[in-house]
Amino acid sequence: MKRTIVKIDEELCNGCGKCVTPCAEGAIVMVDGKAKVIKEELCDGAGFCLAVCPTGALTIEEREAKPFDHALAEKEQEKRGRQIINETCSICSATENDAPLIPIRTKGDSKWVCVRCLPALIHG
Repeated sequence: MKRTIVKIDEELCNGCGKCVTPCAEGAIVMVDGKAKVIKEELCDGAGFCLAVCPTGALTIEEREAKPFDHALAEKEQEKRGRQIINETCSICSATENDAPLIPIRTKGDSKWVCVRCLPALIHG
């Protein structure tokens, strides 16, 4: 089946691990100091992990891959437990407990912005 899936460039990966928590399905883990997609059937291709990568090592590609397995992803989420993103809004410092956070890239930087600040960022 051809579908979109995350691709990680090992040469660009600096091993920071920032992409692991935003991957709610648990497809990305750290292996030998590098981020890896461990099971392609866990990757839904949504790309929430992309914007948090400071080196641009993560991209989305369309290729032959196993179909996304929603049931397996739910089991993985249950096993991992609730994952809190230890980040704050780059504008107002809100946490995930204050408002939903969205990863963004702007001017070559990876940042998090809360949904309350996003309109001002978009519209100026």
